Amino acid sequence: MQADLDAYLNHLRSERQVSAHTLEGYLRDLHKVLALCEKAGIANWQDLDVRSLRGFVARLHHDGLASPSLSRLLSAVRGLYRYLIREGRCRHDPAAGIQAPKGARRLPRTLDADRAQQLLDGAVEDDFIARRDHAMLELFYSSGLRLSELVGLDLDGLDLADGLVRVRGKGNKVRELPVGRKAREALEAWLPLRTGANPEDGAVFVSRQGRRLTPRAVRARVRQAGVRELGQHLHPHMLRHSFASHMLESSQDLRAVQELLGHADISTTQVYTHLDFQHLAAVYDRAHPRAKRQGADE
Repeated sequence: MQADLDAYLNHLRSERQVSAHTLEGYLRDLHKVLALCEKAGIANWQDLDVRSLRGFVARLHHDGLASPSLSRLLSAVRGLYRYLIREGRCRHDPAAGIQAPKGARRLPRTLDADRAQQLLDGAVEDDFIARRDHAMLELFYSSGLRLSELVGLDLDGLDLADGLVRVRGKGNKVRELPVGRKAREALEAWLPLRTGANPEDGAVFVSRQGRRLTPRAVRARVRQAGVRELGQHLHPHMLRHSFASHMLESSQDLRAVQELLGHADISTTQVYTHLDFQHLAAVYDRAHPRAKRQGADE
C-alpha cells in the first residue's frame, strides 16, 4: 500500500505539479487512512471497502477531526483511487458517495473597516523589511489574495500602470485582479528596495538574501503586524476575508465577489452574505422606528 501511495504522490509532484503545501496535505491525510488500514488488517487498497472507510471517517470524527478536515481527507482518498483505477491497480473507489459529517458552519473572522485602516495607515519606516511587509499587507487586503497566490507572485504578474495583478490560484486557474491606489503606492515604494537584494528569480516578495518568501515567513510577518498595530492575532486569510466582506457590504454584488476571490462555486462565497446581514441588521436596529427596543422611549 505504501508503494502505491508513493507512486501517487510522485504523480502529483511530477505530472500534476501540485504545490508543496497541497502535497503535504495529501500526504498527511492519506497516511491517516493508511494507518487505519494497517490497524484493521487491510493489506491493499483494493480491499478497502465503503463500509470500512465509513467507519474510519466516523472514528476520526469521534476523535475530534473537524468536518472540513474530513472532507479534505475524503477528497484525497478519491484522488488516490482515481489514479489507482486508471493505473489498473484497483477496480472501485470506496470514497464515492461518502460525505463528511456536517459540522457547525463557522463564519470567517474579519477586521472591520476601521481596524483594517488602523492596520494599514500607520507610519512605515523607509527600510527593506518595513516597506516589504507593508506592501504585502496592502496587496492582501486590496486584492483578496490567498497566501499561496501572494507567495507565488512574480514581477511579470504585476501591472502597476493599469492597476492589475495576475495570479495563479487553485486548480492552476489564472485570474486578473484590480490593485487599489494604496497598494500600488506601497508596491512602488517596495520594488526599488527589492532590487538591492539581488533576487534569485522574479518573485515580488523576497528576503534580504534575495530568496522568495515562504508561506511560513509571510504568516509570521502578518502575525507580527497584527500584534504590533492591532494587539490581536492576524493571519493572511483574515485579510482575504475582510476584503470579501467589505466588498460585498459596499457593492451587494455576490457574483463579482465570487470572481474576485476565484471561487469555483458561489456557495463558497455566500458565507459572506451572513456577515453582511449582521451589518445590515445592526443598521436596521439603530435606524428603523419599529426596531427600537421596548422601553427606549419610556
